[in-house]
Amino acid sequence: MEVQQFYYDNKIVKKFIVATMFWGIVGMSVGLLLAFMFLFPNLTDGISWLSFGRLRPLHTNAVIFAFVGNAIFAGVYYSTQRLLKARMFSDFLSSLNFWGWQAIIVAAAITLPLGFTSSKEYAELEWPIDIAIALVWVAFGINLIGTILKRRQRHLYVAIWFYLATFVTVAVLHIFNNIELPVGALKSYSVYAGVQDALVQWWYGHNAVAFFLTTPFLGLMYYFVPKAANRPVYSYRLSIVHFWSLIFIYIWAGPHHLLYSALPDWAQNLGVAFSVMLLFPSWGGMINGLLTLRGAWDKVRVDPVLKFMVVAITGYGMATFEGPMLSLKNINAVAHFSDWIIAHVHVGALAWNGFLTFGMVYWLVPRLFKTRLWSVKLANTHFWIGTLGMIMYALPMYVAGFAQASMWKQFNPDGTLVYGNFLETVSEIIPMYWMRAIGGSLYICGALVMLYNIVKTAKQGSIVQDELAEAAALATVTSKRTAGEAYHSWLERRPVKLTIFATIAILIGGMVQIIPSLMVDKYVPVISSVKPYTPLELEGRDLYIREGCVSCHSQMIRPFRSEVERYGEYAKPGEFVYDHPFLWGSKRTGPDLLRVGGKYSDNWHLNHLYDPQSTSSGSIMPSYKWLVQNELDKSNTEDKMRAMVQLGVPYSEEEIARAQEWMAEQGTKIEENLYNDPDFAKTYEADKQYAQENNLEFTEMRNREIVALIAYLQRLGTDIKVKNAQEVSSN
Repeated sequence: MEVQQFYYDNKIVKKFIVATMFWGIVGMSVGLLLAFMFLFPNLTDGISWLSFGRLRPLHTNAVIFAFVGNAIFAGVYYSTQRLLKARMFSDFLSSLNFWGWQAIIVAAAITLPLGFTSSKEYAELEWPIDIAIALVWVAFGINLIGTILKRRQRHLYVAIWFYLATFVTVAVLHIFNNIELPVGALKSYSVYAGVQDALVQWWYGHNAVAFFLTTPFLGLMYYFVPKAANRPVYSYRLSIVHFWSLIFIYIWAGPHHLLYSALPDWAQNLGVAFSVMLLFPSWGGMINGLLTLRGAWDKVRVDPVLKFMVVAITGYGMATFEGPMLSLKNINAVAHFSDWIIAHVHVGALAWNGFLTFGMVYWLVPRLFKTRLWSVKLANTHFWIGTLGMIMYALPMYVAGFAQASMWKQFNPDGTLVYGNFLETVSEIIPMYWMRAIGGSLYICGALVMLYNIVKTAKQGSIVQDELAEAAALATVTSKRTAGEAYHSWLERRPVKLTIFATIAILIGGMVQIIPSLMVDKYVPVISSVKPYTPLELEGRDLYIREGCVSCHSQMIRPFRSEVERYGEYAKPGEFVYDHPFLWGSKRTGPDLLRVGGKYSDNWHLNHLYDPQSTSSGSIMPSYKWLVQNELDKSNTEDKMRAMVQLGVPYSEEEIARAQEWMAEQGTKIEENLYNDPDFAKTYEADKQYAQENNLEFTEMRNREIVALIAYLQRLGTDIKVKNAQEVSSN
């Protein structure tokens, strides 16, 4: 049998490891800044690009796609070459994957703080960057599949199955969720509206967690845990069941993020059913990972790499038990919109993704640089600091979530809410936010310890850029099953068929959920009184999106007595038919705003946005002073309206033609209302006089951003007749 010599490409692995550590520190630092903003809301007062609403999507994108994404590529490029006994298909595609991905991250780091966002959770980047992501992801897929086709190893190991499923599914999710209609270089509207947009988004959002944060890491688990433990995978049969059941069931579970919402009941119930079933394959994978360490527990006690991996797999088990539990309607009714969800998400992120990445990096770097880890003691120190940080982060958030849910739902004997003021809940959980900030600080300190340890390790070694290897050439084999060969064993040497079957498995669930919502005309009942936004309200809605208000405020009142009493009539599907994109939100740091229109004066909104504490003592909402100062850009309002017409919003040509006049009329009315506040009138006139005396440009209040946002807020919930509700206090 011919033995061939070839070289593994270690350069690309090293680059992705460096990027993983760099972006990890950046993403965690932004998260820590956000945690302290809950305690010091005016920490970045007056700096628009450092406001909470703009930094929050930067944090999530940085830790998911920059930190975790680079870790995935590092692990995949290292393990794929060795599992397939082949260099990556194309060095050019490897470099394109690396530099393209870093360029995308930099683009996100620039555009998100500047307010260019689609507002869709985990998919906030605007359309040019979405296209770049698709192109770079396809380059990665071609490189992966090309390497598989030129492999020297006949059978595909389980890790490769998960890599293939990741590539196919993320491509499908990204493309379908990000179908947008551009109205500018960095502005677009989702082609979906309201209920349909919510369903598509959380089909994507849930499965971004499934197929970006889970399946590739399961592939890494199946490779690096056996390597680190020097033990074979516990059960090959269990890995088969784990893989196929997981990728088939996971794709159905997205609607459990929308329980008790305006989503049709059949879609909600479908999501619940498959979410519960998801427990079994998830725990099958956890069991397979932990039992791989059988007989190696003495090594676990002293090896920091295995310590990280054990906690990572345990965290995966905890998160995948809690996920199905949270999908049960009675539990979801308590947890949704609360900090319980923040705790749940971070158990998965900090333990499963963070610790598995740390363990992988500690294992990889000494081997890449042909040396030993510089300090095992420091690695162990990192482990204990990080573990303590996770505990101090998650436990207070669980307590905060339970406190919120309890306080939101309590009634007095006379039927009134015990805690009618939303701020009472916020004040109660401030100590929990302090503990979270301390826990996050510990976790990032551990990451800094790792960075120092890894740099010292690299300096004492010397990387072999192209590592010599040899393997027997893959002989030509028949495509037919040999006598006694199991079907799956045959499938493992047919990568094209395996990829096709995996694609079919993930498409079935998506098609059953998405096609009815897009194709059935009566999916969303029509409410005749619901009208399109005026041009000024449309501009205000875009400002609401730009400032990330959806990160803290929901626009979805569930049919619970407590919510109807607090906020007003529960949400109806037909209310959102002109919402491109939907803005239901997933967290209530502040109160729901679906029925806020008309509850406060225009003056209250101006003062609230300029200085939240002046209207709501104890509020943790940051100020938005620049909205009062900035002139509203009306230059492309007509283009926005025409785009909406293409999406089915019934603006007439006459309405589009008089958009500027329409905005001036509505803006003037709001400006007149603001004059009812003597303090405002005095300050405003003084500013005008100062500008005139000093030959400075002065923007009339009706032409400022704050007026557009007030117009939008005053419109919310006014299209349909609603019950009286208690006044909503700010956060």
